[in-house]
Amino acid sequence: MRSPQNLLEATEIFNDEAKSHEWFQRLRWPDGIIPCPACAHTEQYFLATQDRRKCKGCGKQFSVKVGTIFEDSPLSIGKWLLAVWLIVNVKKGISSCEVGRRLGITQKSAWFIAHRIRLALANCSIANLGGPF
Repeated sequence: MRSPQNLLEATEIFNDEAKSHEWFQRLRWPDGIIPCPACAHTEQYFLATQDRRKCKGCGKQFSVKVGTIFEDSPLSIGKWLLAVWLIVNVKKGISSCEVGRRLGITQKSAWFIAHRIRLALANCSIANLGGPF
């Protein structure tokens, strides 16, 4: 799996929610083994209607966003990943107003996204997602 090399590739992958979810899941768990964040059990049921997993061990539900900077956000994983791509790849930086315009969200949501991404980049916690970004 490779990262998008240009804006066209990034929008093709991250514009479709299913593609972006699959891309991020492969980035986060490259070996395909998905541990439960609560008990580390590796067997789950997939709840397709909710796009979540339910652990067979403890019964708790979780999504691909749990344990990342994307957690507790109502915005889709595709918008988050496109925002990360924009912030990382714009040479002179990008304002939250511009991020909001490009993603079709409010400036307030764009500021929240940009703040979390920049904080993660400063703490090097983006590298914990499992692959090159």
